[in-house]
Amino acid sequence: MQLVVARIGRAHGIKGEVTVEVRTDEPELRLSPGAVLSTDPAGTGPLTVETGRVHSGRLLLRFEGVRDRTAAEALRNTLLIADVDPDELPEEEDEYYDHQLIDLDVVLADGTEVGRITEISHLPSQDLFIVERPDGTELMIPFVEEIVTEIDLEQQRAVIDPPPGLIDDRAEIASARDAEDAESADEAPEAAPGTDAGTGRADEDAS
Repeated sequence: MQLVVARIGRAHGIKGEVTVEVRTDEPELRLSPGAVLSTDPAGTGPLTVETGRVHSGRLLLRFEGVRDRTAAEALRNTLLIADVDPDELPEEEDEYYDHQLIDLDVVLADGTEVGRITEISHLPSQDLFIVERPDGTELMIPFVEEIVTEIDLEQQRAVIDPPPGLIDDRAEIASARDAEDAESADEAPEAAPGTDAGTGRADEDAS
């Protein structure tokens, strides 16, 4: 399986180094010297990491054959892609690769269906599951132990114990809006021919 592990940023200095936006929890493994990476666009690669170092909190890489700033700048915005065994697990316990979590069914402890994980959002403070509900709406579930109580890869499910309001607010708000819209429709005067009765409501929502 191929996974995007980094995106190349701007050139650094004049000797071919580039900054990279890391998209893996294991840069020391995926982006170490000697690593051979596919690229998107494909014509840019493959690229072999020659050296790596951290400078001012950013990872800098140099690739074999890239010797000057012009060549490094030509790589800007290139995605770096690693080949990963689909069955491989991270070294740390209770950690998972994104591809192992995507498409897991999200359920409550009693088996009630909540939705399906469609995306993992990596924020500085925590990771979030983006969950698509059966009705097509989306929820954001913090990937923390207190809420996500179990990841079962064999059963392809994530069990959650959400605090009050985490998965209920959307339905309550939608119901309240529906009731408000129905009440407004009952009170509104009948539109004259040739006018758009919904224009005022749409403008209000847009503001």
